[in-house]
Amino acid sequence: MTFETINLTDHIGTRISIDADTLLKPDVARDVRGILEQRGVLVFKELNLTDEQQSRLASLMGSLRPEGEKGIFKVSLDKKENAHGDYLKGSFLWHIDGTHDEVPVFASLLSGRRLSQVGGQTEFASSYAAYEALPQATKDRIGGLKVAHSVEVSMRRAGVEATEQNLAYWRSHSDKVHNLVWTHKSGRKSLVIGCHASHVVGMDRAESDQLLQELLEWTTQPRFKYRHEWTVGDMLIWDNTGVLHRAEPYAADSGRVMHRTTLLGEEAFA
Repeated sequence: MTFETINLTDHIGTRISIDADTLLKPDVARDVRGILEQRGVLVFKELNLTDEQQSRLASLMGSLRPEGEKGIFKVSLDKKENAHGDYLKGSFLWHIDGTHDEVPVFASLLSGRRLSQVGGQTEFASSYAAYEALPQATKDRIGGLKVAHSVEVSMRRAGVEATEQNLAYWRSHSDKVHNLVWTHKSGRKSLVIGCHASHVVGMDRAESDQLLQELLEWTTQPRFKYRHEWTVGDMLIWDNTGVLHRAEPYAADSGRVMHRTTLLGEEAFA
C-alpha cells in the first residue's frame, strides 16, 4: 500500500497517514474503503481536504448522497449555518444515522472547519465488536427481538423543544421497526440501538427500557470506543452500519462548523 496505518484501539479506529493526491487515486480509495469496513473509523490528521476533494473521495468510495451544497452538509448548531441546528442536538446522544429509513446511509466523511473551545469531541463505538463479545446467553435472548425507532423519541431525549413545528417535522417520519441484531450480508452482526430506539416490540416497557439501556452501556464501554480530539483540518470517516457515534456537547454560539459528506446506503436493515 502507498500509505501507513496505525490502529488506535483494539476494536475500532485506524489512523491513515497519506497525502490528498494519493488518497484521491481510485485504487487507493478502494483500499481505504476496505480498511473502513474492518475498522469502523478512519482518522486522517490535518489532511485539509477542500470540499471538492472531500466530495470526490466520497464518490470514489461509494455513491454520494445529494445534500447541502454540492454534497456538503454543514454540521453546526448555529442557525445561520444550518436552519435545523436544533435538530443536531440529537447528535449529543449515541445514535446511528438513518434508523427511520429502510436502508441507512453506509458511511460519513466529516472534516473539522471551525472548532469549539469547549466540547465538540466525537466518540464512536463498534456495535460489531460489542455484539461479538456478548455472552452467548444474551445473544440467544435478543436474537429474535425487534425494536421500534422514533425520531420524536430521540429529539425528546435530546431535550429539543417540542414546538408545534418541531412535532410536525418529527412526526412526518413514521416509526420504523428493525431487528435488534442486524445480520449483514457479510455474515457479521451488529446491534441496532441508540437514542432513537423507543422500545422492544411486544416486551413489557420496563423490561424493554432496561434491556436497551444495558445494551447501550455495554456497547459504549471503553474497550469498544474511540474518542477523537479534533484539530482543524482533520477528517474522519466512519461506517454508520456498524458504529454508533455522538458529539460531546458544545454551545450553539461556539462557532463549531464541520463539513459532512455522506455515502448512500447499500444494504437494508435485516
